[in-house]
Amino acid sequence: MQGILHFRLMTDPARRRATYDDVLAAPSYVVAEVIGGTLYTQARPRSGHARAATRLSNVLGDPFDRGMRGPGGWVILYEPELHLGPAPDIVVPALAAWRRERMPELPDVAFFTLAPDWVCEVLSPGTQDLDRAEKVPLYAREGVAHVWLVDPVVKTLEVLRLDGETYHLVTTVRGDAHVHAEPFDALELELSLLWER
Repeated sequence: MQGILHFRLMTDPARRRATYDDVLAAPSYVVAEVIGGTLYTQARPRSGHARAATRLSNVLGDPFDRGMRGPGGWVILYEPELHLGPAPDIVVPALAAWRRERMPELPDVAFFTLAPDWVCEVLSPGTQDLDRAEKVPLYAREGVAHVWLVDPVVKTLEVLRLDGETYHLVTTVRGDAHVHAEPFDALELELSLLWER
């Protein structure tokens, strides 16, 4: 099963906005998110998506989260649930990271209300429209400094930097390129590691 199933709970003014209760009521085999009062559900990621996210987490984790052979200074999490804004919007990026000065210790919570400093969305054919059109502007609204968009199908990494209220495309790299990508540019990232089967 691929793609996004979304339920427009706001199409009729008499209908209510989706809430966290709707996320909790969603089947366990889907990822449920609420953006602008609309509930979006999608199947769990396919293997190529999961592999790219796992590999990226591994590559960044030791030098930036653990400080092994790298600068440290970050908390990096796989699929954290974020509750952002007053409504709130509820999203689950593939990866998110906070600078240690903003999150000195990892809190024992089910979800995070502190916006991350970096988010990575691993795109799939069924979710890329939602990721680009809904989630990226939400991250800008919340002041997330960097967004990475990783596409394991076409093997690309897009690096976005917040510039005022919108993102500026810093770079797009493809295939087996090696890149120093903000904000983790202290490390050379070998993209082929993300696509290996």
